[in-house]
Amino acid sequence: MQTQTGSVGTAHIPAMSTAPAGFSIERDLPAGFADFYRPLHEAFTPRQQAALAKRHAVLAASQNGQRPEYLLPSEAQGDWRIALPAWVADQRNQMTGPADDHELGVKMLNSGAPGVMVDLEDSMANAFDHTLRGIDNVIAMYYRELTYVDQKRGGVTVPITPSSTVLWTRVRGLHLSQAGIYDEPTSASLFDLALLAYKLDFTRLAHPLAIYIPKTESADEALWWRDVFQAVAKAKGLGDPYAIKAMALVEAHPFAYQIEEFAYNLREHLLGLNLGRWDYMASLIHYNLLDPGWVLPDRNTIPHDVAFFQNLRERIPEVCHRHGLLAIGGMTALFPDRTNPELNARALAVLEKDKKNESDALFDGAWTGHPDQNAIAVAQFPVPNQGFARKPGANATPDLRPSIAGVGERTEAGTRAAVRTVIRYRHGYLNGLGASLLDGYMEDLATDRIYRLMIAQRIRHGMHGAAEVTRFFDEELAKLLGEPAARDPLQTERFREARAQSEAMITNGFHDPI
Repeated sequence: MQTQTGSVGTAHIPAMSTAPAGFSIERDLPAGFADFYRPLHEAFTPRQQAALAKRHAVLAASQNGQRPEYLLPSEAQGDWRIALPAWVADQRNQMTGPADDHELGVKMLNSGAPGVMVDLEDSMANAFDHTLRGIDNVIAMYYRELTYVDQKRGGVTVPITPSSTVLWTRVRGLHLSQAGIYDEPTSASLFDLALLAYKLDFTRLAHPLAIYIPKTESADEALWWRDVFQAVAKAKGLGDPYAIKAMALVEAHPFAYQIEEFAYNLREHLLGLNLGRWDYMASLIHYNLLDPGWVLPDRNTIPHDVAFFQNLRERIPEVCHRHGLLAIGGMTALFPDRTNPELNARALAVLEKDKKNESDALFDGAWTGHPDQNAIAVAQFPVPNQGFARKPGANATPDLRPSIAGVGERTEAGTRAAVRTVIRYRHGYLNGLGASLLDGYMEDLATDRIYRLMIAQRIRHGMHGAAEVTRFFDEELAKLLGEPAARDPLQTERFREARAQSEAMITNGFHDPI
């Protein structure tokens, strides 16, 4: 992973993903891709950059008191409806994991889950070699050709078992750019989708190419995705402009107010919405960062049914089911562990309660990240889905910023736990891991972002001084350097760099997902 080294105070801020020195799109990517991609880049990267400028303006306005609100009534609230295809009707659980991990990819597809979402974004290091490896793995998964060697079973090669599991690919979000392809950056979303589509033989797919859209912040961004999907389909010669299908994550606070308009704008492609609750929590902090009434408690003291989640859980299925879309719930962070019976039992009990709550809210399915979670998750939802049921009197426009007074605890121990987690997460990231299992919890870029924003929020509102937080970083780093994982000199240096990067991002206000 690369870091910027220019100006004082930002030497440890992670830089955007960059192709290696000497890279040539003509020489180093498949023959013909350069001609395929250039018109797409010229048409859509400027629109991506304009969308980012609009996002920054909305964020600044929110932090100055002009908070996100619902849009005025329009045709988007009308009686339009999609026809949900039979191949995607059952998505009671979608296993998720990083695309660059071929072993996990095979295990996810062999888990029995109705859906699998392979991730080129939050659970994977945003580095060029990881992206290319991830795309190749995704293609092998679509063809059901990916394998891994199981050393625990004597080196046996494990293939993918034939099944009807629906395979989704989460490309990098609109907020990210890819450097090193041209003299100027290109949209990372566009690059991932275009390279995947270019390399795929669509005649070998068991179902249409299914894309997960992350990090959306406005309904207008649906028009970018709509036009990109159709332009890629045309460039690929697919014949059907609507050949690429999608689900979208609800991960940003302003987007939560615009999901119906987004769905309307993307209705020829969209099949469902997913509550990406960890990034949503981070976004909620970010858009309310200057409000002393929105200092969130220690993350693991926030109940799963806290009002700012539960109200959104009411809105998403109501909007989705009104228009024939699926509603998919979020990830449960506590992971099972077969070597620890007590933790294993607690993790599966938490999972069951969490997914039952989502099912009661009329979600059609959920996300999990461990094969042992699949059976419990699937069992909480009706087959194949909720039948587009709607709660009598359901509120499609609930309060998405309910008071958090009295929720959870705000403690120094919680701040220290956040400091320790961001150091450990960033250390894993520097070792090429986009997601790390820490103290039983699966931490990825979304949860790392929550903790960094939480620390920044506590400094801003006087719970801790900046010098005090620096001391926490020093003390937690010292503890980590005394543990076995830091005995290797290389890992010692990476822990130090992880500590520097994490505090620098907080100090310099780098709160956007990176």
